[in-house]
Amino acid sequence: MNSKILHNLIWMPVFLIGLLTIFLGLGWLLHPEPWILDRLPNEILLKISFEELFAANINAHLPDYLRVIYRFFGWWVVSIGLLVVIYVYVTRMGTDTARNSILVAIFIVLAGVYLLIFRFIPKTPFLYGIFSITALYLLSLWASRQIR
Repeated sequence: MNSKILHNLIWMPVFLIGLLTIFLGLGWLLHPEPWILDRLPNEILLKISFEELFAANINAHLPDYLRVIYRFFGWWVVSIGLLVVIYVYVTRMGTDTARNSILVAIFIVLAGVYLLIFRFIPKTPFLYGIFSITALYLLSLWASRQIR
């Protein structure tokens, strides 16, 4: 395969991973009740519905607390996505060091995310997003091995 096409198949999927991460983070950051985005897995994990949880007097301010936690999480995810996008933009993953370092970092993050998802929230709707990110990662990894 043409080395220019292979090079584009290396950096473009990782760039898209960064963009998808930014959009996922914005979802948690901007949604008025972000815990509702994955309501079913959260309720399964908590073994109680949100209505029951929020009805208790002691939990009157729990929605405010959850909003802050999810906003922080959203900013964190947006930040990671921005770092990936900027790294790929600046390096274009043109060297072995640039390619290998970002691919190893993404592998570690994906492994951690899969561990958390399958251990705690296997019914999350975000599973399709992580599968998409994994497919993009594998495409970039494959192309980076072909370019040698």
